[in-house]
Amino acid sequence: MVDTPSNRVPRLNVPPPLLFVAGGCSMYLGAALAVVLFNQVSPAGVAWLRMLVAALVLLAWRRPDRAAWVGNRLGVAACFGIVTGLMNVAFYEAIARLPLGTAVAVEFCGPVAVAALGSRSVRDVVALGLAATGVVLIADVRLAVNRAGLLLALLAALMWATYIVLGKQVARGGSGLDDMTVGFTIAAVLLCPLALGTGPAWGSPTLLVMTAGVGVLSTVLPYALDQVVLRRIDRAQFALLLTLLPAVASVVGLVVLGQLPHPMEAVGISAIALAVGAAR
Repeated sequence: MVDTPSNRVPRLNVPPPLLFVAGGCSMYLGAALAVVLFNQVSPAGVAWLRMLVAALVLLAWRRPDRAAWVGNRLGVAACFGIVTGLMNVAFYEAIARLPLGTAVAVEFCGPVAVAALGSRSVRDVVALGLAATGVVLIADVRLAVNRAGLLLALLAALMWATYIVLGKQVARGGSGLDDMTVGFTIAAVLLCPLALGTGPAWGSPTLLVMTAGVGVLSTVLPYALDQVVLRRIDRAQFALLLTLLPAVASVVGLVVLGQLPHPMEAVGISAIALAVGAAR
């Protein structure tokens, strides 16, 4: 068969947990780099630049054919891209106000909900209870300190749940990476008003290089791995494997950013991680 842009999808004979560890390390190293950028570029602006860089890299790599830009494929891809962009904006605004590990833990309530709705077993009820307990424990610390950060993390959780649902639909179409490229391109165009917060980046080669690093580390690599994995497993299994990521985020936040969570937050983060592990 001829190797066209539509069928050039990586075939990695690597176990999904290892793909998630690699993607998680890449994603949260990119997030830590983004936190450094927040000193000079707005969090929403960094999120938009991340989407722009990802779209440009993917367009150069994939070069989607005309079929990817019309009809139902275009509609689904556009929704997927916009949801992904809004998820990134909410998450970056959250980690500008919360420790990385805390924001990631709250955001994981989205995948827990997807896993629970995927099977509705007693085990999933327990998982939802653990997740709710974790959020309550974190909220007890954060509502008095940074209410906006907590609400933004919860919004990111909602967007992540939607990302998983739409991502599976995109992957099932057989041209996930091409459709993801289309979606990210549309999102970068529609969310361009956020570019108003990126002014300092355009006059600094260093900031532009760092922004490019955020785009590749936090979007291109982990989301491409998501599409590889989503073609091999269902939504509930995908959400279950995400249990590997909160620990990665906490370690990156501690080592790279020196962020040590409050004891109550640490318990809440652990409860949410257990919830992700318990959910089918």
